[in-house]
Amino acid sequence: MSDTLSLTRIDADLLARLMDKVSEFGATGDGGIDRPALTDAHKAARDWFAGEMRARGYRVLVDDIGNLFGQLDLAGPGAPLVMIGSHLDSQPRGGRFDGAYGVVAALAAIETFRREAADGGTAPRCNYAVADWMNEEGARFQPSLLGSSVFAGAIDRDWALARADRDGRTVEQELGRTGYRGSDPAPRPDLYLEIHIEGDARMERAGARIAPFVRHWGALKVRIEMTGEQNHTGPTPMEDRRDAVLGAAHVIAFVRELADTAADTLFTSVARVDISPNSPNIVPGRAVLFCELRAPEAAMLEWSEARLRDALPGLAAKARVTAEIVAVDRRDAGRFDPRLVALTEAVADDFGHARMRLDTIGGHDAVALNAVMPAIVVAVPSAGGVIHRNDEYTSPEDLAAGGDVLVEMIRRIDAAGGDLDKAARP
Repeated sequence: MSDTLSLTRIDADLLARLMDKVSEFGATGDGGIDRPALTDAHKAARDWFAGEMRARGYRVLVDDIGNLFGQLDLAGPGAPLVMIGSHLDSQPRGGRFDGAYGVVAALAAIETFRREAADGGTAPRCNYAVADWMNEEGARFQPSLLGSSVFAGAIDRDWALARADRDGRTVEQELGRTGYRGSDPAPRPDLYLEIHIEGDARMERAGARIAPFVRHWGALKVRIEMTGEQNHTGPTPMEDRRDAVLGAAHVIAFVRELADTAADTLFTSVARVDISPNSPNIVPGRAVLFCELRAPEAAMLEWSEARLRDALPGLAAKARVTAEIVAVDRRDAGRFDPRLVALTEAVADDFGHARMRLDTIGGHDAVALNAVMPAIVVAVPSAGGVIHRNDEYTSPEDLAAGGDVLVEMIRRIDAAGGDLDKAARP
């Protein structure tokens, strides 16, 4: 084990101050936040964060899909660029740590490294960038990971700009309204680091403080439109009703049954149903279901999609309605860079932090970037495994421990001149 006195520890006071401040934007009064992408609360958080970066000498950039960056050139032209970040948007009535921790920890980590390098007379060998990705959550605009996927070339920019929310407002319109339809060339990093809370209780149960994600599960986001016939809920005979929501209920139950037949290898949900006209006195004529199928292997996703497609006509017929799959967003499964996994583990060991390896079932911006560069997500525990809820909580000690690991990873990558093989070497 390395001498712990020689390890770089994050400025925990700076991290705590940034975390407290960002939690004010969209605060719900019960510990949570409500800050979906491109809302006024999201704009306010981004404006504040951009100001924090400018005040510290970062070059603030906004690209044409609304990703926000702060670039700091410590080593000069041609040096490797290390990017660290996450997202400031949230779920409706979500938690204050998801995403935001990764963004403010990125700034605190770079600032800590920058100060210690200056104090020690060490010339940095890499340049740095903080990233706040636009619409990671996919709560207001679908699909999720929108900004990072455009950045990585997985999604067409014009298609992304045309995504609309429930009220018909497009990403392009809302970027313009909030002042985040930029035109700056995005930084092109050589690697990407992200730190995040984990939405599972396994770390807490195991007593682990640090967990590099080794694999990311694939996902299918399937939008299904059920079409029936609008009618009065009173006089319309039961046998004559073509209830789109009844058809939706059959599909929802089937999607759960799929997961039950493939325990621990397939996770499913239908977490949103848009009903039209959504009146208590009208048999609904239309329902749109937002289904998710998640699995670590492509074969399982293919099997579950085929089962769903085969079952849809019969499920719809039970309610005398029709069903159509109108959109499928696909995210491939994969593995994060093994050198970054090894580096995370070596740093955690040197700090004496208990660690474990995990898969990530949820999506992260690092998943999109992992297709085009070395990337990783490092997790710290969330109390009770709670995420996407107002009582989401990670202790200051665990936040700081994750920050310590992040800044020490930066230091070792910088000392290696951005060479991950060298940085990960024991």
